[in-house]
Amino acid sequence: MFVEKLKIAALATAAVVLMSGTALAQKKYDTGATDTEIKIGNIMPYSGPASAYGVIGKTEQAYFNKINAEGGINGRKINFISYDDAYSPPKAVEQTRKLVESDEVLLMFNPLGTPSNSAIQRYLNSKKIPQLFVATGASKWNDPKDFPWTMGWQPSYQSEAHIYAKYLLKEKPDAKIGVLYQNDDFGKDYLKGLKDGLGAKASMITAEESYETSEPSIDGHIVKLKAAGVDVFVSITTPKFAAQAIKKLAEMDWHPLHIVSNVSASVGGVIKPAGFENSQGILSAAYAKDGADSQWDNDPGMQKFYAFLKEYYPEGNRLDGSVVYGYGAAQTMVQVLKQAGDDLTRANVMKQAASLKNFTPDTLLPGIKINTSPTDYAPIKQLQMMRFKGEKWELFGDIINDELGN
Repeated sequence: MFVEKLKIAALATAAVVLMSGTALAQKKYDTGATDTEIKIGNIMPYSGPASAYGVIGKTEQAYFNKINAEGGINGRKINFISYDDAYSPPKAVEQTRKLVESDEVLLMFNPLGTPSNSAIQRYLNSKKIPQLFVATGASKWNDPKDFPWTMGWQPSYQSEAHIYAKYLLKEKPDAKIGVLYQNDDFGKDYLKGLKDGLGAKASMITAEESYETSEPSIDGHIVKLKAAGVDVFVSITTPKFAAQAIKKLAEMDWHPLHIVSNVSASVGGVIKPAGFENSQGILSAAYAKDGADSQWDNDPGMQKFYAFLKEYYPEGNRLDGSVVYGYGAAQTMVQVLKQAGDDLTRANVMKQAASLKNFTPDTLLPGIKINTSPTDYAPIKQLQMMRFKGEKWELFGDIINDELGN
């Protein structure tokens, strides 16, 4: 009897040890993750020509503070380390290397800017470090075959430009289009999308002007476009220059059909500084709700967003589209880490990022959902046209899918 009891006890002990071993085996970590912490790296232009976007990083920090205050992700706190790269590719490389080699982050999340991300993409992919949900709409982030460790988040610039082209072909088929674009990957990608979307009628673009981010003013380019006799002005610009363009058009009393890229459609960051009176009738496209629009005041998702601002980021401007953007991107990152569970290896983080199914951050427009797969690294592919009226954007038409597939 005593021997039998010993056997049972031994078996029970072995079972406990086996179960413990299995539980331990289920926890997998790469550099940057432990039982208590997930280290996330980020670069953001807190200074320089694109500093208006700096609030994205501040919003993300505040959102991760909220997650940590609520217990973290599967019991782990997020350690978000964000450095200023001043929208400078050489600085982006320097800061990214510091994050990877000194701070030893698990992944890079939402680094901003096409030039900066282009500069760090090969480095991160060679080291097999996730470059997740980059804050730029360049189409090249959707290339899982050649760059399996890089993924975008927002709709691609080409998708957005295709939608504007479709609108112009229908509403203004005899237009003479003048384009002002930033002379880098962002501007060129967008311009290509516009031309591809116009297809056989790409000759509608009768004037092109490029500018450098180092230029203090783009006024001279605007003057040239007006002199070229265009009646549609497409502004492929970042916030500082988008606001300058709106002001200059008003100053010249020039009133072409004005389209501004989504990255510069922020009411708080662009439209209000440029003047509401100067911005009437401007067109753009959206995939996120507008914090300036009272129609969302009773929307459950936006109520959560406003509550977050009140408690964790009171200095955040609800009118600033960049604040809305940072919140939605951070929510998506948290979802991926939740899905990763106790397997916080870089490979599994990428696997989960490529396995998002109908995920809807609080701030996306109704009907727009995030979907990814191992062969599709473009999380958001839908937009809706909008027109500025009064002190807010008014959505019109249906949610549009990019039919050219980028």
